[in-house]
Amino acid sequence: MRILDRYLSRAVIQGSLLALLVLLALSGFFAFLGELADLRNDYGVARAALFVLLSLPRQAYELFPTAVLVGSLMSLGNLAANSELVVVRAAGVSVARVVRSVLQAGLLLVVVAAALGEVVAPPAERQAQVLRSTAQLGRIALQGDHGFWARDGSRFVNIRSVLPGPRFEDVYIYEYGEGQRLRSFTHAASAHYRDDGWLLENVRRSVVGDERVAVQLRSTTEWRSVLDPELVSVLTVEPEDLSARSLARYIGYLKRNSLESARYRLAFWVKVIAPLSTLVMLLIAIPFVFGPLRSTGGGSRLLVGMLIGLVFYLLNQALNHVGLVYGLAPLISAVLPSVLFVIGGVLAIRRVA
Repeated sequence: MRILDRYLSRAVIQGSLLALLVLLALSGFFAFLGELADLRNDYGVARAALFVLLSLPRQAYELFPTAVLVGSLMSLGNLAANSELVVVRAAGVSVARVVRSVLQAGLLLVVVAAALGEVVAPPAERQAQVLRSTAQLGRIALQGDHGFWARDGSRFVNIRSVLPGPRFEDVYIYEYGEGQRLRSFTHAASAHYRDDGWLLENVRRSVVGDERVAVQLRSTTEWRSVLDPELVSVLTVEPEDLSARSLARYIGYLKRNSLESARYRLAFWVKVIAPLSTLVMLLIAIPFVFGPLRSTGGGSRLLVGMLIGLVFYLLNQALNHVGLVYGLAPLISAVLPSVLFVIGGVLAIRRVA
């Protein structure tokens, strides 16, 4: 049985990764064509290509369930077309045992999807958005190892974390005088935009004199800056593109301040559930391989896989929006499409078993 597990796992993983590469190439190509229509200022062809390249991890994360479905339909379908699965069944292996072998491969794919969504895609997407927006707007905002840097007149501002709202966390402001001499250094635990300026919170300001440094502590203080919401939008990543950890932190902030958090809670649960949809897609693929698509060509399997993936995506989007409009619990909105597909997959497997 271990040989069977390895054989089916290898087929599923190879097929899924190959399908992901093909879908990613197509998605990236059309994304690049779309960017060519938006070239302006310093945003040329080279930067558009780099933007698309940095966006590929996010696209891979979004395409992953469909790629797994298409790849498993193609790879397992080939095994069925070559009568290899027929031989496996004739040897006394049940459909349930085949499902188990396929889902074991799915667990590894879940880890890959989770790594894409949590580790790779969020920072890459943030860099992509900053690259495009700053080049198009012609504004100064640089990203380094310690957050974002921007020039504000005689001041240099370092923002360690930018959250929707707009809201900053861990803000450092360095103010220079004549001869590039440091006049003051200000640190704020957080900042949010209101009216025509920023409100800094938990502020520590150090004023550098000729003989000593005077320290001032304030709970809040106003800050007038060229960093308006337009530029902040350059630095802000949409909730759907944040990691689950960042979303959890921001949800905590919203709850502490009695602010609406439904959209962010939904994005959090979607981020948690999304890798598991890989297993759902594998479950859906199996009854087709043993049933109507067993002896069909690769084109038919590809078409069915794309259609099912599209239905799953549209159902996810529809239920998420309906949940937000009608106040449905975010967890239910996020998990319901997968539950419906699991039920359908189990019923279909029972029919072919």
